[in-house]
Amino acid sequence: MSTATAPEHADIVEAARALEARYGTPWSTPLPAWNETLDTLLAHRSVRNYADRPLPAGTLETLIAAAQSASTSSNLQTWSVVAVENPARKARLAELAGGQSHVREAPLFLVWLADLARLEAAGARSSASVEGLHYIETLFVGVIDAALAAQNAVVALESLGMSGVYIGGIRNQPEQVAAELGLPPRVLPVFGLCVGYPDETQPAQVKPRLPQAVVLHREQYDAPSQVAEIAQYDEVMGGFQTTQGLSAAGWTSRSLARWRSRESLHGRDRLRDALNALGFELR
Repeated sequence: MSTATAPEHADIVEAARALEARYGTPWSTPLPAWNETLDTLLAHRSVRNYADRPLPAGTLETLIAAAQSASTSSNLQTWSVVAVENPARKARLAELAGGQSHVREAPLFLVWLADLARLEAAGARSSASVEGLHYIETLFVGVIDAALAAQNAVVALESLGMSGVYIGGIRNQPEQVAAELGLPPRVLPVFGLCVGYPDETQPAQVKPRLPQAVVLHREQYDAPSQVAEIAQYDEVMGGFQTTQGLSAAGWTSRSLARWRSRESLHGRDRLRDALNALGFELR
């Protein structure tokens, strides 16, 4: 049931603050409605510092229920997740993901998987053909399903006062991650997710996003109008970076540096080979 209501003055003020923090610029567009769900979504930030505080009993199961409530293509549910709490295993995964200490420090680390093995096994039990599992499209379905499920879990955990951060570095060495987690063939570790209570002594800030004019296209894609908006966003991000003790490089420079060379992919340049090794034929 929707809890959205026409915003009152206090809601408008809080909503405007949330939107201005999200974009780093004043917000003037009228708000048709506002609620706590929007508060939670707009307040999202990546948290890499966690309090030494255990998660309540039932947290994992609640997050998975939220994840399973996400949309899934044709109800195929081509995703799974491995919950890791063992300190030694988290430490090994942290190193495989590029030495990210927050993977070790978070009380719960979730590895989200594109899982085609479950349907393949069902086909074998039924003596049914599963040729379609071997095409790129089906892997796309699994990756998208995993992403949708994980984002539902993130919204759920943030609504409960917890925080998290996605770990794309889990794809740096996917074969080793698969071995660590005992994954069968045709299961791909897509990304990780740290879960825990944030360390309030090291608060994370809301990072401004690209202006809506850059990502929102009406009727047809509009490339020329993005140039000025991105230039403005570079200034906004430069200011944000300064507040975080970073050099004011802006968005364009830092983003291009992320793709400047094969080496900047940190091992993910060989993802096609890794997929083949994990049993994906990619026809």
